Amino acid sequence: MTSSTARVTVNFTDLMQRPHAFTTQDPVGSAPQSQRVPMDLPGAAKVRARQIRDTDIPAVAELLARGFRSRPRRFWLGLLACLTERPAPAGLPKYGYLLEGDGTVVGAILLIFSTLRRGGASAIRCNVSSWYVEAGFRSYASLLVSKALSHRNVTYLNITPAPHTLPLVEAQGYSQYSSGIVVAVPALQLRSTGAHGRVVTAEARAPVQAERLEHELLLEHVKYGCVSLWCETAGGAYPFVFRPRLAKGVIACAQLVYCRDVDDFVRFAGPIGRFLARRGRALVLIDANGPIPGLIGRYFDATMPKYFRGPDRPRLGDLAHTEAAMFGI
Repeated sequence: MTSSTARVTVNFTDLMQRPHAFTTQDPVGSAPQSQRVPMDLPGAAKVRARQIRDTDIPAVAELLARGFRSRPRRFWLGLLACLTERPAPAGLPKYGYLLEGDGTVVGAILLIFSTLRRGGASAIRCNVSSWYVEAGFRSYASLLVSKALSHRNVTYLNITPAPHTLPLVEAQGYSQYSSGIVVAVPALQLRSTGAHGRVVTAEARAPVQAERLEHELLLEHVKYGCVSLWCETAGGAYPFVFRPRLAKGVIACAQLVYCRDVDDFVRFAGPIGRFLARRGRALVLIDANGPIPGLIGRYFDATMPKYFRGPDRPRLGDLAHTEAAMFGI
């Protein structure tokens, strides 16, 4: 480790003094789940929920730019263009759903579906991303949400709930699976059990021991702007994906978005941490439910909590193919 890395000091309390510093999913308006769709109101037949099509992209981007004022239209156009290039699992929406009122887009919810494969089994996961409904149509918001959550045998994730929406998230049947984060300085770990692991970038080459599907996952996330790497040892190769971020808009860090097991990160914390520190990312954010034994850092409860709904409880250390990994949200 270089002397500059050794002098890294962190004021963790100042870094995380605002519990939702990383929460961006805070639309201008939303509607409680308890509200029913008033289909007996005049004109109700003119409002419908349907899948977003390619031709709807400009209107949906414009709508979301109005709802999320901190992100311009070009951001949403880029996000939707990324979803355009990415195939959705068979029979599921590529983009999500919209509300149409008198032929005009008045609401939208973005969904990111992906197929998880582990061993011989596969499962479908959906990250429920940004959604917004125009003020005059919020009594129909539950129609949009129920459409989005109607797919059976799908595990839904909500990984960026704004604090004021948590009652709504729980009312929709979500359960918390990650209560906070650990802010770690892995470069300072000189005696980790994986200290002799060799770090190589995924785009450089695939280790002999690499699994094909994992290597494809790493390369795909490089296209999203992530840092994908392998830690090689004599006994095998271990995959990791990190998303570069700015804490509070100014502090450079990296968010762990994929590994097989958080214990793997602890094992290789030293070499991985020094690899990231040399690239200006000395701090690493890791989803957790408490302090992580063996890792230098601090746990912040009730910070960046994450929720799920469905048959498969997500594991910590896997945010692959979510808005966090793909768009840095």
